[in-house]
This record gives sequence, C-alpha cells and structure tokens, in this order.
Amino acid sequence: MHTPPKMWLQIAGFTALPHLGGLYGGYITRKEVNTWYPTLKKPSWRPPNKAFPVVWTCLYTGMGYGSYLVWKELGGFTEDALVPLGLYGTQLALNWAWTPIFFGAHKLKWSLVEIVLLTGTVGATMMSWYPISRTATMLLAPYLGWLCLATSLNYCIWRDNPEEKEE
Repeated sequence: MHTPPKMWLQIAGFTALPHLGGLYGGYITRKEVNTWYPTLKKPSWRPPNKAFPVVWTCLYTGMGYGSYLVWKELGGFTEDALVPLGLYGTQLALNWAWTPIFFGAHKLKWSLVEIVLLTGTVGATMMSWYPISRTATMLLAPYLGWLCLATSLNYCIWRDNPEEKEE
C-alpha cells in the first residue's frame, strides 16, 4: 500500500505539534532542574530526572499521532471534529502551560490545580475519541497514566514545600 507524500506530511505535522510545547518546556526546565528543583522535598518514589525527557518524547509522539488518526477519521477539521479536536487542543494548551507555572513561576499550588484540570481534560478527550478511533484513544492511555503519577508527585511536592506568602 502506497502512502502519498501529502499524507506523510500530515502525519508528521500532527505528530510533531505536541513536541513544540515540549521543546519550550524543556528550555524552561533545563536551568531549574539543576538550581531550584533540587531544593524541593520530593517523595522517594519519584522517577529519575533523566526519565522525563524520554517519557515525554514518547507521550507527545503518541498523542500527536492519535490526533492525526481522529482528524483523518473525521475528514479533517469538520463540524464533527469540533469537540474531539477541541478537547485535544485544550489539553495540549494545558499541558504546555504546566511547565511555565511549575518550573518557571515556582507556583506549586497553581501547577497542582492546572495538572488536575489537564488530567481531567485528557480523560474527556479519550472519551470523545473512543467512538471515533479506539487506536487513538489507546495512544492516550499511557499519557493519562503518566499524568496520574505526575499529579501525585505535584501534590506531594506542594504538600511538603510550603510556598512563600505573597505580599
């Protein structure tokens, strides 16, 4: 079966899109992971720092390809695509916003609120994708699992590291 070049470009575009925010997040995180982040109390069960870029590369690739499958199945940016791709776009924006809140602004409570919203939005995205493409939905399952771990980690960090009072 021959895949036309245009389709390869579409697949590549959808798959690459989530990585754009990931690259920006990596830029913000790079300095903080060696300066501010080590000063925080963290639970013993947290993954090693080196795991995060590898995991996020896989998760962004899966979610991006999943979005392509949904887009293709619905015939593009159609009226039927409004909710499933709108939820996807919302969760992607929330995903990209977490790193500047946590690592950039050092706002532990707000990053916790944000990641709870993100996790719920990913669940809603999966529910909206399920009738369209079970494969796309399953591509989000590891992401949802990782977000549950990340939410627990964010909660423990917030709980164990009182933030300074704002004046």
